[in-house]
Amino acid sequence: MKGLTILLVDDEPLMRLSMVDALEAIGYDVHAAASGTEGIDAIRQKQFDVVITDLRLPGADGLTVLKAAKDKAPETEVVVITAHGSVDTAVGAMKLGAIDYLTKPFQMDELLLIVERIGHVVVLRRENQDLKAVLEDKFSFGGILGVNSRMRAVLDKIKLVAATDSTVLILGESGTGKELVANAVHQNSPRRDAPLIKVSCAALPETLLEAELFGHEKGAFTGAMRQRRGRFELAHRGTLFLDEIGELSAAVQVKLLRVLQERTFERVGGNDTIDADVRLVCATQKDLRKEVAQGRFREDLFYRLNVVQVIVPPLRERQEDIMVIAEHVLDTCSGKLNKKLRGFSPPARELLLRYSYPGNVRELENVVERAVALGHERDVIQPADLCGFQSCPYLGGPPQDSCGFCSEGLTGGPKKADTVLTSLAAAREGFEKEYILSVLERAEGSRTAASKILGLSRKALWEKCKRYGIPSAHRSDEEDE
Repeated sequence: MKGLTILLVDDEPLMRLSMVDALEAIGYDVHAAASGTEGIDAIRQKQFDVVITDLRLPGADGLTVLKAAKDKAPETEVVVITAHGSVDTAVGAMKLGAIDYLTKPFQMDELLLIVERIGHVVVLRRENQDLKAVLEDKFSFGGILGVNSRMRAVLDKIKLVAATDSTVLILGESGTGKELVANAVHQNSPRRDAPLIKVSCAALPETLLEAELFGHEKGAFTGAMRQRRGRFELAHRGTLFLDEIGELSAAVQVKLLRVLQERTFERVGGNDTIDADVRLVCATQKDLRKEVAQGRFREDLFYRLNVVQVIVPPLRERQEDIMVIAEHVLDTCSGKLNKKLRGFSPPARELLLRYSYPGNVRELENVVERAVALGHERDVIQPADLCGFQSCPYLGGPPQDSCGFCSEGLTGGPKKADTVLTSLAAAREGFEKEYILSVLERAEGSRTAASKILGLSRKALWEKCKRYGIPSAHRSDEEDE
């Protein structure tokens, strides 16, 4: 793994020189420090992929160096070196974020093997970051993420219509991101420097909605103590977003149609004609053509609104986007909550991909945010974190009827609880065994690395290996301990 930048902190000159020579011979970029204070100064000046530090150092001890490295860059991996008989201190260092430790005396090959393993992790992380950058550049627009072909067509359409002044009608189920589309249309339009005003047509009764849209004069109705400008006035030379346009009453539909035809309106209770220089963007989860056919929505208004139609597909029809969105939300929420999470475990990924998301993107965002906020203290999200129930299949309990992940994500569809419980334990154990085997293979047999990936202590991993008859349970403890 050439290209790694390594900081080596050790106060023994001969040992430090030997390690520097061995690491540089592989092709690593190595910086050396003779004290903890010197090492911390180096960390403040430069970011390193790996920090290798002795725990007993002059100036500042190795734990202080570890904390400084993690505070500067949480993704920096730290390996600690401890004297024989001080393993407890090394275990404490791993609880603070160290990835592994070495006990003196050790063979140089042991150090090189650990660094090589870390190198694989660093390379994967870099590739993931590069992929995210490409995705955000190529497959996002105005905060909307999408790699699915239908979603990319939607993004392309938004880019085209944003540059125009045409009325836009956004269709889609609840939670698909219709408001994000409206934001993207406005922020990338010639009107971007003017206001974007939003109104939920379903949130207000007819009498209040009319005054909300068009404003009112003082004394126009009981409680109108002063003149008030409506949303059309507030959106002058900008964009007005009418959410749930299908909920408009017949009377308000007539007045909205007149505004669109004449580009003028009067406040409620007023006679002055006001110009409406507004770009209209509307959204609804209703089928407006069906509403027109059933006489609940005016046909002439429908054609005025349906100039450019954007249909946002539900999340269940764009499965490729699930992990893209989930990773984005994880990064955002982890930063806000000051948590250091690397991603989702393979079982958690499988669970996310198997769920149907009746609440669409909004539900996925809520699930991930909850997992970050309430999840157990580990560096990857596990299935139990996504479920959100203290007693669920992922923790050895029964399925919860009100949890979609319990009833659908694990079993492939809602079933009776007793049917699920009959095969759940065996299925769970079988999957757990296969997953542990795959992680051990990826970690090249290292229980230290495998337990970190699994979010388990090494003792817990050993016990599971013994339970499932996994050969690594009978390995000598010399390599890992």
